[in-house]
Parts: sequence; C-alpha cells; structure tokens
Amino acid sequence: MYLQNLTRRFGGRVVLNSISYRFPEQGCLGLIGVNGAGKSTLLNILCNLDEPDDGVVIKPRDTVIGYLPQEPNPHPKPTLLEEAIGGADYVLGLQNRLTEVLALMEHSYTDVVGKEYDHIMHELTYLDGFSIESEAKELLCGLGFQTADFDKDPKTLSGGWRMRLELVRLFLKKPNFLVLDEPTNHLDLPSMEWVERFLKNFKGCLVFVSHDRSLINRLATNILHLHHGEMNAYVGNYDQFLEAYELEQEQIQAQKQNLGAKAQQVQSFVDRFRASASKARQVQSRVKMLQKLYNADMNLKVDDKAPPINIKLECAKKSGRVVLESKDLSIGYKQPLVKKLGFKLERGQKLAIVGANGIGKSTLIKTLLGIVPKLEGTIELGHDVDVAYFAQDQLDYLMPKATMLENVMQLNQHLSIGQARSMLGAFLFKGDDVFKPLNVLSGGEKNRVGLCCLLAKKANTLILDEPTNHLDMQSIDVLADALGAFEGTVLFVSHNRSFIDDVATHVLGLNARGQTLLVEGDLDRFEAKAAQVEFCWN
Repeated sequence: MYLQNLTRRFGGRVVLNSISYRFPEQGCLGLIGVNGAGKSTLLNILCNLDEPDDGVVIKPRDTVIGYLPQEPNPHPKPTLLEEAIGGADYVLGLQNRLTEVLALMEHSYTDVVGKEYDHIMHELTYLDGFSIESEAKELLCGLGFQTADFDKDPKTLSGGWRMRLELVRLFLKKPNFLVLDEPTNHLDLPSMEWVERFLKNFKGCLVFVSHDRSLINRLATNILHLHHGEMNAYVGNYDQFLEAYELEQEQIQAQKQNLGAKAQQVQSFVDRFRASASKARQVQSRVKMLQKLYNADMNLKVDDKAPPINIKLECAKKSGRVVLESKDLSIGYKQPLVKKLGFKLERGQKLAIVGANGIGKSTLIKTLLGIVPKLEGTIELGHDVDVAYFAQDQLDYLMPKATMLENVMQLNQHLSIGQARSMLGAFLFKGDDVFKPLNVLSGGEKNRVGLCCLLAKKANTLILDEPTNHLDMQSIDVLADALGAFEGTVLFVSHNRSFIDDVATHVLGLNARGQTLLVEGDLDRFEAKAAQVEFCWN
C-alpha cells in the first residue's frame, strides 16, 4: 500500500499536505505527532473512514486491513465466543463456500469446481481456518477472559472488556495491514504485555499510535513523524528517532545560520554599490543570489515545538511523616477483592498500584478516600494530610456544566480570577477558552482541567487514577517530572509503564487471590520480586 500526494484540509487548515509514502510489506510503524497533528485523520483515510481532498491511497488487491474501532459493535452476537468468531468474516465466508463447493462436487464435478476447491483448501490451510474456534478461545484467554465467560452476552461487559473483545475480532480477521489507534487503552499491564507479544509476531505491516513511550520503543521498527502537515520516516524506535531528529534539527539550524551569514554579506554588497553604475550588473546578480538564499532559508524548517503544559505542584502545608496506614483491610462490594491489606504510606513516597483489570485497584483508591465503604480493617490518615483526587472520569467529580474557570476557582476560594486564569494558561488554555463548559471538552482537555484543579488545591497528598489517559507523550513526560519533583505524597494507578518507572518509588501489586505485594523501586524490581516469591499478579 502506498500514499500518493495525500492532502486533507479542515476549513482553512491543511492537516496532511501532499504526503507520499510506500508502506513496507512487514514492519511495525509507530505514527507520532503532537495532539492535532493529523494522526487519527491519516488512520481514518487508510481505513476508508475518511476521504482525502487530494491524492490517493493505492492498495494492492490482496490487502486485508484490520482496524480497531473507537467504539464496540453496537449489535453483537448472543455470546462472547460467537461475537469473537464473527470477526473472522473472510475465513467464515471460505468455510461456507467450501460447503457449497463440496455439494457441487458430489453432484456435478467439473474442473472449474475442482480448482475452486483447491483454492479454498489452500486459503483455509494458510489461514489456519479449520481451528478458528480454538484460536478464538486462545485469544480470549490471552486477553484476560475466563472460559466461564464464553457464553456471556457481550452487552453485559464493561466498555473496557468490550474493547478487548474487539481486539480478538480484529486479530481473527487475519489482516495483513493492521491499523491501531491507542491499542493498549482499556488494557491492564498483563494484557498489554500479551498484546505486545502478539504484535511482535504479526506477519504484515502494523501502523499504530500510542502515547506510551516504552511500548513504542519495544515495538516500533520505524517511526512516521507527522509535523506541520508533512510526514517523515525514520528507521528505529522512538528513542532512536529523537536522536536522529535532534541531529537533523541541529544541522538545519547550522545551515540557516550559514545562509543568514552569506545573505548578510550579499546584502552589504548590494547596499554599498546600489547607486554605482559601473557595478549595476554585479548588483543585479547579487539581488538574484539574495532571493535564492532567502528561498533556500524558507525551505529549511526548524521545529517550533508546541509549548508543553507547565506543571508545578505545590503543597500549602506539609503533612506528618505517616500519611496513610491500613491494617487488615478488606475491600470490595458483596465479595472481597483484596483481603488483609496492610501498608504504610510515608511523606514523599510515590506509590504505584498495579494488577489486572477488575482486581480492585480503583476500588482500593475509592475505599481509601471513603467513597466505597471498607469491608473490614482500618484506614488512618496521618497528621495534617490534605488529599486531592484525580478520577478516571473527571466529569464525575467536577462540575460538567460549569466553565473550566469556575471549576478551578471552586476548589480554592483564595484564588483570584487572574491567578486561576494563569494556572489554566499553564495548561495551554488561553483567552476565552477558560469560559468553555467542561462537557464540551475533548478527553485530553478534560484531563488537563482535572490536573489544573489538582494544582489549584495545593494538597500535600495526591491520589490519581489513570492520570495519563488522553495526554500526548510530551505532556505525560511533563506530568511525570512534576510528580517526581513534588514534595508531597502520591498514590496512583497507571498502565503506562514509562510513567510508572519515571514516578514510582514503591509498587503495590494486587492479584486475583486477594493477595498483595509491596516492593520499593520501579516496575522491573517489582516483577523480579514477584517472580522470586511466586506472587502471580497477572
């Protein structure tokens, strides 16, 4: 598949500007760019969900595109297993046609029918089509489903589990060109690792967008960088791209300086001899040279990076040494998810909570906050502990119909309008943006408002549930740096491995047996300890 002079405009803004690129038959291509660069637009065009204004996408006949939708199938089949197998539409079509061909062969065999039979058998064998049900079960189990779930109605599943089911349907489609937009959204760390292994073994071309730096580093063989409507390709992973891009920018800057110095010399000559009749021809030649130098300078584009969000987390007051302590804590609803949990959180620690989806991570946070009643045990907050909470769904804990300015000021009555606007400005909300109500904002904008509310509260203890959702990599890095420099205490849930490693001083793991494991250090140290003590956290 290849792109030829692909252009897409929205209003007066050119998002994709005459892009041409030939995709390899095999490889993992990480598509990167700041929010709004056109990543989703390009993916939509590749998958026939949008059309370019100019240019074409040329697809070979044998291209089978697999695309992960943003929303699950609204009309699923009666059971989870049937819905999963339904993704193998090409294989199922071959199986149905095979039945018809066998009937034809039995009653009126011809060479044409025989050739079609050979073709179908070859395709089914190549695609492993005779074991599609067992493959579906294997994929479902790999993504965390239990055998007992296979007969469930898909509509009874949560949104996250419905998207896992969509992943299974996608993999069973047997695409040779795979397009994934944030493939690890809604996945816990164990499932992310399983999906990563699957994608590494994918025999075809994978184009994916992710804001998890470590995933791109482990998966990508090439980087496609969308910037100012242009797309440039680089060999290697994200870190290698950064090195190459930085060197490229340095070289461009040096070229611009050389061109500027040369243009200055030429301009001096023109200014000096402009009125000299004997130098008229030379002046005219220098003027033409000057225009060429200016044109060359204009064609050299130096990266004018979008400003990052500017987070500086402050504490209005310092807490006591012990921030939070639990003893014999059991959490859950009708049945306990975690039993006999005992841990102590001290001032300055940054504790990451990890484990499979549904294991009780968010329930633990809500129990510590008193939102969900504890089943057993005790929870004690330390002296002068002031807590700020960042929820997965910001609209549940903020005022959706109020403006972002009103939300920030409501959390800290001592802020002036100027101070609140200044804080929102640090999160890239300028001018009249601050008067927008929360319920019209994008997911990333809501997250940024939620983070700004954290800043406004000036609490000494932050409890965060998936704070990196919808943030681009640059903003995630800025948030990680701010939390690392924060003098207070942080307890957080995240499935972004890079973010956990950048922030966490301690890791608390939960598992399906209701057990826990607390380890000082990053995720690698936690996993090593979990293997050593045979703590199965996935």
